[in-house]
Amino acid sequence: METIFPTTTKFSNLSAVAVRNQAIYVMTEMAEINEQIDTKIGENKKLRQTTSVLVANLAKLGFGVDEQLLTALNNLPTNYQLMIADKFKTIMGVNKNWTPLVKGWDVPTGEDITDHLMTWFVNVFIPKGNKKRGVELACGHTIPPNTFPLERYNGCPFCGTPFEFGELEDENFGQGSKLKMLSLWTDKEAKQYFEDLLASKTALDATQIDSLKKMIQAYKEEGLPSVEIKMKETLMVVISNLVELGKAEKAQVYFKSPVDVMRYLWYKHTGFLQLVKPKVIVERKAKNNKHIASVILKELDQSAAARLAAKTELKLKYSRKECFMVASWLNNLEMNADIMCEAMHPKREMWVRFIRALRLAEYSKKTGFEKLKTVLDKFYNEDYRVWQGEVDKYRLRTDVNKTMQLLKQRPGLFARSLFANMLWFGKEDVLEAFSEIIDKVPARLVFTLNTYADSYFTKGGNRAVKPLGGTNKHIPKNQLLALYDEEGLKAMKEGIEELCILAMRKRFEAQKIKDKNENKTIFIDPMLFKVPVSIGDRSETVQDMPSALMGTRFEIEGDTVRLFMQWGEGLPAQHLDMDLSCHVAYKPKVDNSKREYSNYGTAYDICSYSNLVTDGCKHSGDIMSIPDKIGTAEYIDIDVKELRQKGARYVTFTCNAYSNGEITPNLVVGWMNSKHKMTISEKTGVAYDPSCVQHQVRIQRNLTKGLVFGVLDIDANEIVWLELSFHGQVVGQLDIRGVETLLGKLDAKLSIGNLLLLKAEAQDLEVLETNDEENPADEVYSKEWAMNTAAVTQLLVD
Repeated sequence: METIFPTTTKFSNLSAVAVRNQAIYVMTEMAEINEQIDTKIGENKKLRQTTSVLVANLAKLGFGVDEQLLTALNNLPTNYQLMIADKFKTIMGVNKNWTPLVKGWDVPTGEDITDHLMTWFVNVFIPKGNKKRGVELACGHTIPPNTFPLERYNGCPFCGTPFEFGELEDENFGQGSKLKMLSLWTDKEAKQYFEDLLASKTALDATQIDSLKKMIQAYKEEGLPSVEIKMKETLMVVISNLVELGKAEKAQVYFKSPVDVMRYLWYKHTGFLQLVKPKVIVERKAKNNKHIASVILKELDQSAAARLAAKTELKLKYSRKECFMVASWLNNLEMNADIMCEAMHPKREMWVRFIRALRLAEYSKKTGFEKLKTVLDKFYNEDYRVWQGEVDKYRLRTDVNKTMQLLKQRPGLFARSLFANMLWFGKEDVLEAFSEIIDKVPARLVFTLNTYADSYFTKGGNRAVKPLGGTNKHIPKNQLLALYDEEGLKAMKEGIEELCILAMRKRFEAQKIKDKNENKTIFIDPMLFKVPVSIGDRSETVQDMPSALMGTRFEIEGDTVRLFMQWGEGLPAQHLDMDLSCHVAYKPKVDNSKREYSNYGTAYDICSYSNLVTDGCKHSGDIMSIPDKIGTAEYIDIDVKELRQKGARYVTFTCNAYSNGEITPNLVVGWMNSKHKMTISEKTGVAYDPSCVQHQVRIQRNLTKGLVFGVLDIDANEIVWLELSFHGQVVGQLDIRGVETLLGKLDAKLSIGNLLLLKAEAQDLEVLETNDEENPADEVYSKEWAMNTAAVTQLLVD
């Protein structure tokens, strides 16, 4: 029988996506052959030695396989099994360099600021050749006697340049206490996931966008599934693929307005799927290249050069072929010319740049481009009405009737401004008008309103916001809240909740009738009550391991949490200083006399390059330069038991780019956890065990200076995965109030479990506490089902 192999590209792409869904990909053709020749392991079929080795190696990496997958793996050719093993080693970074600066760093080296000052003095003022200088290292620095214990270091303790590199040893594998069970993925499951991504009713995050690109590449010969694409960001990826295949004319059907065309052009030019303004990108680039030490050494501040480089990089330039393609798209839009101009108005400055770069004025004079000519004439002369301007005019006049009439024309924008209008005009008139069009509002917005009403209409505190292209911020709440008493605000909350719940019940009831659903029972995995519904969370990091939604809580098994960071793989040797840090916040009613205090009175400690050892935390040493091609690593061990005894409230995990610029792409951060002791090599200091990795993310976006990637809740004994970007060269520049505000926002989010309870109530489904073979539920919603977040969005019935 002829052995069938997938192409290397297809296997690589689909395998990567399968692992994110806690599965292993096997070609459908090969799986069908297996079904013809296979019986279950243990009946008439023996487990092959190569299969045993593969399963054992997966277990060392922290993964297990279910029975169906084991049967399929046992019938795969040895070469295919090797491809699977290599893929998992790549994902878990087994072949990377994980050697830190300090050997056996769980025992402090005793270094302090005095050692650095003495070393600086010797290298600056004592001439070379003087025997009293000390030991000269490969980097050129001399370490004087009685300072750093050089036998404890893998590199230069002064400049952070590594010289010695160790490999992962046997002791670095298999210390994990819980395996991540993998299931079988064939082309059937892969194509279903492909359709789910395309049909997602919420914006895809960075991991899903990356998966979508891989799926398009893997199935490019078969083409796209015939599903309705709901989200604009998803459309941009699809359109980009069509253009690359030379089928730009087929993309015309996806463009509904000129804003869609601009979104595509901006995505191809900058990589941003949203319309981030050029000045935002330029300013962030400039801020990222400022340096906290520039007060002493002005040459460290490279913000001016970065600003100039960013402006140059953002300049638009298009070929004649591209100009004709865009001119045709705009000319063939079905939208009325006046409405097109109004849609272009909010980004008028950007449109002026695009019109010039694309030579649209020239193409508008050609035969067949009459509509484009009309649009450009109206746009240039501002001969069009702006809907938002009309809304603002009547709103300022407090003309509630005309304002509501205009808002009802655009339900989505009405929903987004609902809270502010309720405070401006009062509850009754606004909710009455909104109730007339709520059935036209997307379900994701209805749930968002219900979720955040309580926090929005509560006096005091801050709101968590994130401007397009910016960092997370916390801002004061609406000042108009002060005009209302507690009873009035409570009535607003209850009014929104009643309206939104009633609207969603009606949608679920209508769905049951439409689908002719005769199911009677439903099972909801208890874990789903801890998983939030993905609405509005456009995370910017990529998860190569089984993915999780922002706000997901991970239980801690042992007393130690180990943070890790690896960066620089594939890059030439250079100064590239990334820092791994953690911020420990303490409860107010404990002895905090030895701790620092924030501006708003919270006691805290920091464990970072400047403070390697503090209560409950130990750092592996500050590496400031990367070796050639293999990368380097830093760790922090957090003793949860000790911090609990000291009265710690929570620990915030951060990484920062200390070097000028942003966090380097492909940097990996995460944490390890196990109920077993996790070892640290005395010879090399390597402390990475892939089997203990609970969660990790890879940096992809190139504007982030500082990133919060998790918060350890000491009392709950859980780690909350979240993503919060902030502008900070060091962890000390993190405003912990932003973390607290975001945690509150995540806690307020609707969980998948509660959404399913609403569905069960609306469709008269009995909720079963267990789902066994004797009494199976008609509808089963498990933790594994929820991993496909795109499929979960299908619960958001429109």
